[in-house]
Amino acid sequence: MLAEIIAIGDELITGQRLDTNTKWLSERLLECGSTVAFHTTVGDDLANNIDVFRIAIQRADIIVCTGGLGPTADDLTREVIAKAAGVPLVLDEDSLRHIENLYTSRGRKMPERNRLQAEFPAGASPIPNEHGTAPGIAMLVKRTGGGNCQLYALPGVPAELKPMWASSIAPEIIASQSEPRITVHRRLKCFGAGESHLEEMLPDLIARGRDPVVGITVSDATITLRATTSGPNEAACLEKIEPTLQIIRDSLGTLVYGQEDDELEHAVLRLLKEHQQTLSVAEWATGGLLSERLELADEEDHFVGGAVIRSLKQASSSLGVAAVLEPNSPQLAEALAEAIRLQTGADYGLAVSAFPPDRNAPEAHVFAAVASAEGTRKTRFACSSHPAIVRARTAKQAMNTLRLTLLGKVK
Repeated sequence: MLAEIIAIGDELITGQRLDTNTKWLSERLLECGSTVAFHTTVGDDLANNIDVFRIAIQRADIIVCTGGLGPTADDLTREVIAKAAGVPLVLDEDSLRHIENLYTSRGRKMPERNRLQAEFPAGASPIPNEHGTAPGIAMLVKRTGGGNCQLYALPGVPAELKPMWASSIAPEIIASQSEPRITVHRRLKCFGAGESHLEEMLPDLIARGRDPVVGITVSDATITLRATTSGPNEAACLEKIEPTLQIIRDSLGTLVYGQEDDELEHAVLRLLKEHQQTLSVAEWATGGLLSERLELADEEDHFVGGAVIRSLKQASSSLGVAAVLEPNSPQLAEALAEAIRLQTGADYGLAVSAFPPDRNAPEAHVFAAVASAEGTRKTRFACSSHPAIVRARTAKQAMNTLRLTLLGKVK
C-alpha cells in the first residue's frame, strides 16, 4: 500500500519549526508494511490544502496528515477534507461531550470556538484523543477513477499524535492487510572511501528494483548502506537481508566498521576491549572532538584520557614536546602520540597535528600518529573540505587509522 504523509502549518513551511512528525510517521508506516511514497508540507491556506489533498487521494492508498485540527481560524483540516471529499461537515455529539468534559475536568468552561473540533466530514469517524481536545479523523474517501483512499488526520502535537497512532491507526492498517507484512531495515557503516568509489566496489547492489533494495547515504564522510525489504515477519525479512549484507562485507572488507548506530569510536573501543588495551589522545586540529566522542562511547574505561593542544608552548609544558617542532608536521603528531602514551600509561597514544594555515590549499594536509610499545606509525590526510565537516572528518580519519592499526592492517 502506497502512503503519503501531509504536514500542515505555516510554521513548517517558513522553517520556524522542524517537522519531526513526518519522520516518525514514516518509520511507523514502514513498520506496518506500507510504502511511504510522498512527503508533502503545506501552509495554512485553504485552496492550497484542498489541492494537496485532492492530489494525495488520487495517488496514495493511505494518507496520514498532521496539524490543523485546533479551534483557531488557521485550523482548516476538517473543512479541507470535507471539500476534497465533496461532503458537508456534521457535528458529532459524542466528541462534543468529550471536549466539554475535558474542560470541565480542568475547572474551565469550553469556549464556543472549540465546538468546531467536534465537526467531522460526513462519513468520517472520530479517532479518540485522550490527551487533548482535538479528536482525529478517519475516513474512507472514494477516488474519482474508482478505488478508495484511507485517510487519517491527527493533531500536530506529538504527545497526542503518538498514542493515537498506537491505539487506533496502526492496528487498523495492520488488520486491513490481506496477509501480515512489515518492513525491516539493516544498516552497515563504512569509512575510508568516497561514495562513488564505494558504489563501484559493489556488484549492482544499488540498482533500483532489487529486493532487498540497498540505499546509500553520506554524513560527515561516513557512508551508510541501508538494506530494506518487506515480509510477513522480522525473521523472514532478516533471512532475506543477510545474504546482501554479507556481499557488502565481502566486497568492502575493512571499509565496513560497524552496523546500525555504530560510529568509529564504538568500533575502536570494541577492539580495545577485545585485547584488553587502553588509549589516550593528544589532539590539536580536532579541538577535543576525539576525546569527547571516545568519552561518551566508552563504558569500560578503555579510554584513559587526553590533552587538547592549542600551542607549541602548551605542548612543551604539558607533554614535554620540543617547542621547535612545526605545528602542522608529522614530527609533531609523532611526538604528541608518544608523549601522551607515556604520560597516561596507555597501550596506545593517538595524536593529531595542527591544521596548516591554508587548509584549502591543494597540498594541505593534517597529520596523525599512533604510538604503541611496538613503535609509532604516522599518516596524513588531505584537509581541503567544507568548513562545517573538516574537524569531524579529521577526527574520524584519525580514529580509523587507529582502528586499522588494531586490526593489523597498517604497517
